[in-house]
Amino acid sequence: MTQVSAFERAQSKEATMIARENNSLTTGYASVNGLRMYYEIEGSGDPLVFLPAAFVHAQMRSFPELAQNHSLIKIDPQGQGRTADLPERRRTLEQDADDIAALLGSLGVSRADFFGESYGGATAVLIALRHPALVRRVATFGATFGPAELAHNLDMLCFAEPPTADSRCFRVQRESYQQVAPDPAYWPKMWNKVASIPWAGFTKEELASIQARVLIALGDKDFVRVEHALETSRLIPNAELAVIPDAGHFLLFSEPERLTSVVKHFLEKPEPQPPVATAGAGYQPGETR
Repeated sequence: MTQVSAFERAQSKEATMIARENNSLTTGYASVNGLRMYYEIEGSGDPLVFLPAAFVHAQMRSFPELAQNHSLIKIDPQGQGRTADLPERRRTLEQDADDIAALLGSLGVSRADFFGESYGGATAVLIALRHPALVRRVATFGATFGPAELAHNLDMLCFAEPPTADSRCFRVQRESYQQVAPDPAYWPKMWNKVASIPWAGFTKEELASIQARVLIALGDKDFVRVEHALETSRLIPNAELAVIPDAGHFLLFSEPERLTSVVKHFLEKPEPQPPVATAGAGYQPGETR
């Protein structure tokens, strides 16, 4: 008992490590707001936190390009992957944001970059609002920042039949969850809980108050409207927009390298930079870009 307590104190105040460092990968659990939250840390450098999409867990994503210069922290939020659900606790993005901030505190991370996919992107921006001192830069992909009727191309969200936990379109996520979850049979309950997450987006005032630099990326064939992403990028003071050609919402499954190069550039470029050239000024080395 004494040895376990010493080990926990050496790693963090609350973290219980379940694996030793192996090829720069560390995995563990931390006690966070009643959860036993799973995380992975890969690579070395300044911390970069990846927040997954709905139904996705940490081991479904690999970003070797990003782990070259960062300590990449991947997280399973409440009920996803190896983090068991709290059946009595409602799942919201706001709660996810607070859980992740608490996890980083337990790991001794006081400031980090964030990369969020879909719901994870909205959660990352929520962290920038609720815990601004924790955030340096935020990269998002396929995230929504407003109500569904404004954010989504509804024609692309049509189903022949109402989706369920057993629908074919969730096969990859379902099978992967069942391979790692504490209770593989819990998938239908987890699916219903995540599918019921309330999200109406941010107010214009909230978006205008964000001080962190934010990358809003999406595919030109995403079911998130490019127009929605453009409008949002104009509301956030330090936002940038990246539209990936011939790409949809599941780019991180099919061709992740097409996005990670954009994210890497955004996270690692110096600040401040020369301004983008106007037509009148033209390109001047060291003065404009």
